[in-house]
Amino acid sequence: MHRPDPSGESRRSREDAPDVGSSVDGGVGASTSDPLDLTIVIPVLNEAGHLGGCLDAIGSGFARKVVILDSGSTDETRQLARRPGVDWLDFRWNGRFPKKRNWYLREHTPETRWVLFLDADEFLTPDFKQELRRVLPDTGYVGFWLRYSVYFLGRKLKGGYPMKKLALFRVGAGEYERIDEDHWSSLDMEVHEHPVLTGPIGSIRSKIDHRDMRGIGPYMAKHAEYASWEAARFLKGAGDTAVRARWTWKQKLKYRLMRTPFAGIVYFFGSYLLFGGWMDGSAGFAFALLKMSYFTQIYCRIRELDGDRKS
Repeated sequence: MHRPDPSGESRRSREDAPDVGSSVDGGVGASTSDPLDLTIVIPVLNEAGHLGGCLDAIGSGFARKVVILDSGSTDETRQLARRPGVDWLDFRWNGRFPKKRNWYLREHTPETRWVLFLDADEFLTPDFKQELRRVLPDTGYVGFWLRYSVYFLGRKLKGGYPMKKLALFRVGAGEYERIDEDHWSSLDMEVHEHPVLTGPIGSIRSKIDHRDMRGIGPYMAKHAEYASWEAARFLKGAGDTAVRARWTWKQKLKYRLMRTPFAGIVYFFGSYLLFGGWMDGSAGFAFALLKMSYFTQIYCRIRELDGDRKS
């Protein structure tokens, strides 16, 4: 199978893609009793607290195939995955490209027309599933930006930075951007990398529920790890002309901000004021503070790593 080179990006992996939920005439599409020509891939590592709910939300008969892609879980994750129609794959990362999702696309290329990468704490909603049944069978798009409802401190947020991911695309249209990490990262899965697709990209209007029930401690630890990765990625990419040429305008703006101590402040006001975090009261304020903390950590890590590199 031909695998498109991420360096040949069509520049269509943009977040300003049109909504398609209301543009499809409702009568055409697959029968609601037929599985979609879709493989849902759920990367996991000790996700016993989420996986059962995630699989329940997918339900039976929605997708042709569901695959659990495991990185060595030691809890009850494997037992929860033992359901009809659910496959299990073990993944061990060697510290180099490809990481988890690209490894699956290359080594276990789905036989379906579409692939959806879903985290275990992301639960499909009835509206989302219904919209996919309308859209996927007849669309001219090769991928879709997906939107998520964020739950924080036990409640569904009304405001804050919108969560969007390009996580649903046609098999063979591309793969996640290549970043040669060569052992400088401990993250075995593509987290902030976007798929680089050849062709037009749309947007699904209905949302997926993002329900991280691990609590604030794991949330902060995870984002501290993400901040170190973002800083290392920035410093490696900033000196590579070919890498910078593939950055979207949003990435260029973000990386310019991350070189200043004002990045955290900008993201706080963006989350709390511009995107309506104030509507969520104290939870919205706390969520915006965590955004500020995250981007301040990235700035500090960039300064630290840059100093170590020059010393």
